[in-house]
Amino acid sequence: MHAVANAEAAEAWNGWEGVHWARHRARYNAMVGAFNDSLFRTAAIAPDDHVLDVGCGTGHVTLLAARRAASGHVVGVDLSAPMLERARADAAAEGIGNVRFDQGDAQVHPFPGAGFDVAISRGGVMFFGDPVAAFANIRRALRPGGRLVFLGPQGGGPDSDYARATAALKPLLRAPSPASRGMGSLVDPERIREVLGAAGFGTVEVEPVTAPMDYGRDAADAAEFILGQGPVRVNLAGLTPDVVERTREQLREGLEAYETPEGVRITGAVWLVRATRP
Repeated sequence: MHAVANAEAAEAWNGWEGVHWARHRARYNAMVGAFNDSLFRTAAIAPDDHVLDVGCGTGHVTLLAARRAASGHVVGVDLSAPMLERARADAAAEGIGNVRFDQGDAQVHPFPGAGFDVAISRGGVMFFGDPVAAFANIRRALRPGGRLVFLGPQGGGPDSDYARATAALKPLLRAPSPASRGMGSLVDPERIREVLGAAGFGTVEVEPVTAPMDYGRDAADAAEFILGQGPVRVNLAGLTPDVVERTREQLREGLEAYETPEGVRITGAVWLVRATRP
């Protein structure tokens, strides 16, 4: 891996949280999969485009992009070796040859200048220690007129569906997990415009998008999935077994209201951002 500016994030994503995401990639991809159509519709990837996927994780979005850029090429970049190992294995299993996965820190990674037509990200751009420097590096990787399209979370309010469904967790969530630090860095649209403008992008558009997020087969399954996620797991560590079990039961009860015939579906809200390199 080349130079790393976000050392703490690199350590976290190469530790147990990265391993957890790699092992449960299908669950994480299903959780946010309903946003893929909005991302790709806006990215408008052409068959011969060269595409950069920033914070590609286990590569699901990268491989979807590679199918669209069938006569082009796609590069996925991420800090996490465990997730990239899974991404490479999936690309080989699916016979997708126009894709490459690089381990690197997109804030300082030596991308080829003007080497890409479009850069995409499904949430991976919110963890930068210096977002202006990071987006400036991504801008330099785009050709003039190239576009950046990414999804990032909206700030969750106390009345959101997720807040109501997981109310049992609120008293216990004292601090973020090592890998989740920075998740709230781009939840304000004005902040997004400010950062991208300072990084040299023009024509920044920010659009709200909502979609049903898939958390599991039923309330019990969804509760186990949520309890195993890094931000929750870190905060449950050290609690007595009876407190954990009580929390699990209360969480399951809160999720029951969101059970559907297709599984537990909770409405999620993200920002869909599009910007252009002048």
